[in-house]
Amino acid sequence: MFGTVEMFALLAIMMVMVFAGVHVAVALGMGAVAGIYMMQGDMTVVRNFIANTAYESLRDYVFAVIPLFMLMGDFLAKCGATRDLFALINRLTRFLPGRLAIATVFANAVFAFVTGVSIAAAAAFSRIAYPEMKRHGYERKFSLGCIAGSACLGMLIPPSVLMIVWGVLTEQAIGKIFIAGIFPGFVLVAFYCLYILGVAWFQPERVGAGTKAAARDGGGDTALTDAEFREVLASTLLVLLLIAATLGGIWLGFFTPTEGAGVGAALALLLALWKGLGTKEIYEVVLAVGRTSAPLLMLLFCAQLYSRVLSMTGVTGAVKELFLASGLGVFGVLAIMVAVWFVLGCLIDSISIILLTVPVFAPVAAAVGFDPLAFAVLGILAIECGLLTPPFGILVFTVKAALPEEGSVGEIFRGSVPYWFALLGVVVVIAAFPGVATWLPALGTTLGK
Repeated sequence: MFGTVEMFALLAIMMVMVFAGVHVAVALGMGAVAGIYMMQGDMTVVRNFIANTAYESLRDYVFAVIPLFMLMGDFLAKCGATRDLFALINRLTRFLPGRLAIATVFANAVFAFVTGVSIAAAAAFSRIAYPEMKRHGYERKFSLGCIAGSACLGMLIPPSVLMIVWGVLTEQAIGKIFIAGIFPGFVLVAFYCLYILGVAWFQPERVGAGTKAAARDGGGDTALTDAEFREVLASTLLVLLLIAATLGGIWLGFFTPTEGAGVGAALALLLALWKGLGTKEIYEVVLAVGRTSAPLLMLLFCAQLYSRVLSMTGVTGAVKELFLASGLGVFGVLAIMVAVWFVLGCLIDSISIILLTVPVFAPVAAAVGFDPLAFAVLGILAIECGLLTPPFGILVFTVKAALPEEGSVGEIFRGSVPYWFALLGVVVVIAAFPGVATWLPALGTTLGK
């Protein structure tokens, strides 16, 4: 039987391995094996435990959600639908100050509905939106920060890889977590746009107002011919129909998230073929998705090993009792968890943070009476802050890699600071008003009956 010292020593060893650079799947797997062996002292039991967990985990067809949604997003990105989306929103928002930045935020929000990875959005809009901002005289720090910050929407608005991982670990309905992220995503979009409009009104020179570039280009208007406008409009409407069919079907209960992902991938392939995607490009997309999703499935298997060991050894129960005995209350407990996520966000990637902390934190949040769906969205938002936090800040480095000649990493980090505070603001909103995240899933359940 494990004692308290042994339980927390096991956690400490796994954290040391992760921070020492050991791949998180290896660290989780080794920690789980060590924990079972320390409890049972029999390698046969360890082998049977691993085999049973692997069989029960990987046979579940919910794991197909990850590659299928990735296929959907990659097909649309590869065929140019992302560029069409930005061009159309750019034209429709031309009456707004700072419209190129606002178009970037809205385009990221729509693109988030078809891809579960923020990195893809950061790379795509670095090449699509930044050249336009630069041409119209936008401040470089402001432009780069806008691209990095708005790319965070890809992890909050469904389908999100982080949501899938969270759902698998906590055994929550992935479809409900998807729907729970939609309205908070809109709130975050509103916060982003308010910041951009504030800059445009009070510091108009940062969005190109009065510059030679703005005057030369007619105030920043980007002309589309009638034929080009019809083409981008048709492309964007088809993307919106795809989103409505996929997420609407999941929301109303017509099909499961896995079935919805299959429908979305098939429709995205048809749209990509309509836009001229060739056999070679389709092969490249499928190969890239396989290379990305296979390690994720391995991570999830090792995380389930780790989660089961935590429960069996009593670590989860001990942490829960520690928090309940502290008398901190719901907001105090949430504040500690968010602080831990902020610190970890400076050091390791988002999926690793979820794999290491959620098996411990989720039962604690439920024990103090916080809604599990609201906690999932709050946690993903807090963990997303790490995407913009030095020194890890993967979205910042993605933008820098896509635009190696434009600005420094430090400049992109500084430009992203307002978006980090916007993320924190939505975390506070959900902590104070959990219904922001829970009302839409509840409505879907009512309509689906």
